[in-house]
Order: sequence, then structure tokens, then C-alpha cells
Amino acid sequence: MTELELDEILTARWPIVMRRVMADGSDQWLQGFVRSIAKHGKRASWRPSPKQAQIMRRLVSELSAPSNPDFEVIEK
Repeated sequence: MTELELDEILTARWPIVMRRVMADGSDQWLQGFVRSIAKHGKRASWRPSPKQAQIMRRLVSELSAPSNPDFEVIEK
């Protein structure tokens, strides 16, 4: 994970991921993971392990997209 990618995830996308995971409340391990990443991400020298980076990317792709858009497609 590049420094730029990590910075973008932690500043722009991770808060959204955290809100969605915490609101769901069903997976205690996942809640602990997102809290841990947020805590460690505050240290300038921290870099995620390859496994952490993989999980972070997956969560960002799954959870940062709108879950229930409030609009209806007019043309299909």
C-alpha cells in the first residue's frame, strides 16, 4: 500500500467504513479491527501489514459505496 493510498483511506474513506461497521454492531471482531486501524493510523510511522492492507481495501470497496440510495432510476 502506497503512502498516498494509505493517507486517502485513513482520512477520506475510513470514517465512513467505521460508521457503517459500528452501526451494524453484529461483528465484534470487525468492530475491533476498524477501531485498531483508526488508532494506529494516527501514528505517522505506522504502516499496515499486508493482511491488514488487504482487509482495509476490501472494507473500503464494500462499505464506502452508498448502501441505500434515496433515488429511483427513471430510465432503465
